[in-house]
Amino acid sequence: MSMLPVPHTAIIVVAAGSGTRLDAGAPKAFVGIDTHSILRHALDGVFAAGPAQVVVVAPPGFEGDAEAELLAAAGDRAELGRVVTGGDTRQQSVAAGLSALWGDVRTVLVHDAARALTPPETIDAVVAAVDGQTGVIPALPVVDTLKRVDGEAVVGPVDRSELAAAMTPQGFPRDLLEQAYAAALSRGDEYTDDAALFAAAGHAVRRIDGAPSGFKITTPADLDRARHLLSSAAAPAFATVPDAGGTAPTASVPRVGIGTDVHAFGGEGDLWLAGLEWPGEPALSGHSDGDAVAHAIVDALLGAAGLGDIGQHFGTAHPEYAGAHAAVFLARTAELLAQAGFAIGNVSAQFQGNRPRFSARRAEAQQVLSEALGGAPVSITATTTDGLGFTGRGEGIAVTAIAMIVPR
Repeated sequence: MSMLPVPHTAIIVVAAGSGTRLDAGAPKAFVGIDTHSILRHALDGVFAAGPAQVVVVAPPGFEGDAEAELLAAAGDRAELGRVVTGGDTRQQSVAAGLSALWGDVRTVLVHDAARALTPPETIDAVVAAVDGQTGVIPALPVVDTLKRVDGEAVVGPVDRSELAAAMTPQGFPRDLLEQAYAAALSRGDEYTDDAALFAAAGHAVRRIDGAPSGFKITTPADLDRARHLLSSAAAPAFATVPDAGGTAPTASVPRVGIGTDVHAFGGEGDLWLAGLEWPGEPALSGHSDGDAVAHAIVDALLGAAGLGDIGQHFGTAHPEYAGAHAAVFLARTAELLAQAGFAIGNVSAQFQGNRPRFSARRAEAQQVLSEALGGAPVSITATTTDGLGFTGRGEGIAVTAIAMIVPR
């Protein structure tokens, strides 16, 4: 017989989406972030929060996969979990979850599995904020400047102080949410989230602070962001320097990384190197544009931050970067470092090759690369190898880069 108390809270984890925009070859919830799926990470957060009945709504045909992820995340609380089959719409899927709730449940949270990195503290805060009459959503302030548009024309500003970005889990009194769902079904109405459905039934909704890590994984870039957040969280902490007493850590020290890249000539079109196009020069072959200078810099920066390497983040498993140029790689790398808490100090790179003749465009290349890295200083040097080796024979180009980064 179970020794666990019967909870009065339930969390419906909606994992029935197809993941069309993610385009990863499987329903979104079952796409891997690292060694675990999106759904597994979401469930890890759910089970790290306070005790609750957990209902996973899975796509048809994936109930067994969802059950396996549920059991792995639940551990000794497996009896609190259940898997049900979702419907054609999100609203139908939530309704399926509602039909599986235990009789003792009084508070219901509806959570998107796609918000896989939502911290358990946010989940607990939503539970605590739900009363008998009001719905609760976590939300973040809108920080971008917003404009009202008509086609390509900008017709006016939008006051962002009146806006918030809604997140999940969204919490509600069970009886009012079930009544709101029944009313929406009778009208044939569809809503974009549960708070809108709840408000349409005449009930109040208020917000609490959400967590930035609770972003929704929708596109390949979102998936990449989640991977980087997890890898940076697992990275070793900075080394620290002692204070005057010789022991207590007072400040993190800079970190240095090294990157190398080699590409053979033989690509299509003109050469791209150091962020510049070189008309008339033979192109380097590669997954993207073959820019060995940019690629070595990316490896140096990622290595300094302990975030893996260019193949992990921009390789053939990421087709969105096929054909991309240096500015795309470097800007994205700078974003990854910023998310991990680093600022770029400076970068230095040297390429070995007989061509192109670089000195006349050195300043131009350094400016382009620096701008892509958000203004960090970049210096580029070039050398020949006196006809020795593959670079001397004109078969390709080799690059070595060194980068220094500092904690923010």
